Amino acid sequence: MSALTQSTPAAAHTKTAPEKQWRPPSYWPFVVPALVVVLAIIIFPWVFTIWMSLNEWKVGSPTIFVGPSNYLRLTTDPRFIEAVGHTLVYTVLSVVLPLLLGTLAAVVFHQKFAGRGFLRGVFIMPMMATPVAIALVWTMMFHPQLGVLNYLLSLVGIPPQLWVFHPATVIPSLVLVETWQWTPLVMLIVLGGLAAIPTEPYESAQIDGASFWQVFRFITLPLIMPFLFIAGMIRMIDAVKSFDIIFAITQGGPGSASETINIYLYSVAFTYYDLGYGSAIAVVFFLLIVLLAAVMLYFRQRMLWTEIGSGA
Repeated sequence: MSALTQSTPAAAHTKTAPEKQWRPPSYWPFVVPALVVVLAIIIFPWVFTIWMSLNEWKVGSPTIFVGPSNYLRLTTDPRFIEAVGHTLVYTVLSVVLPLLLGTLAAVVFHQKFAGRGFLRGVFIMPMMATPVAIALVWTMMFHPQLGVLNYLLSLVGIPPQLWVFHPATVIPSLVLVETWQWTPLVMLIVLGGLAAIPTEPYESAQIDGASFWQVFRFITLPLIMPFLFIAGMIRMIDAVKSFDIIFAITQGGPGSASETINIYLYSVAFTYYDLGYGSAIAVVFFLLIVLLAAVMLYFRQRMLWTEIGSGA
């Protein structure tokens, strides 16, 4: 009896004791590996690049802190300023031409005709090839005496061209290669937009007797504009940092006529081994890409608000 009496208060105390407070599980053990990867692959290289850009550092020599001197040097470097101009011209042409030709190809391949699937497959083959292989093939085609391009021009009575061997034609020639390779990508993006357009507006336009150009101008083009913007953004980022095709075909020549920022950066860092100045070029180059992307996003946002306002 006494044992029962002694155990009863203990059981009652156990029942009335406050339960442990519930705490949400910690997810940090799952986040830490991703943070380590981001710090090791993205954050640390950029911090180290910025640190190098503030130093005069040539391979085999000790580092000397010079502050913003490397950035000030860029403003008076005629070769860098020339490279910026080449980059902008190359980027604009490499974006506009694929957008125009890719949109045209998408409109054509969106129509129903025999062999459409096969021709689509053939058309997208250039974007599957490696850039170095493309560069080697086009280098042979650009040859002034043995190239097939001058042979084709001779068939229609046009005199032979120097293509990538003349400063006046080297950038348009490189843009031709870029356009040939990446027009299929724009076509695929625009084809996705065309497939998403409902058929009702076209049926109404057909009843109203609209011409093909009127249908494209007032129905197709406004509806595929978001897809064109995406394609333009992708092409802009890819073209402004293009390196492999330019380096494999011309290495920035003749002279420095096709030297873009990427090519000049490579020359400074890995030919002259001026890592401090090359790091400053890399930082400025990254800021240029961010600026161009921000400008495109700004115009896209303005266009979005205009569309919403007109719709309201």
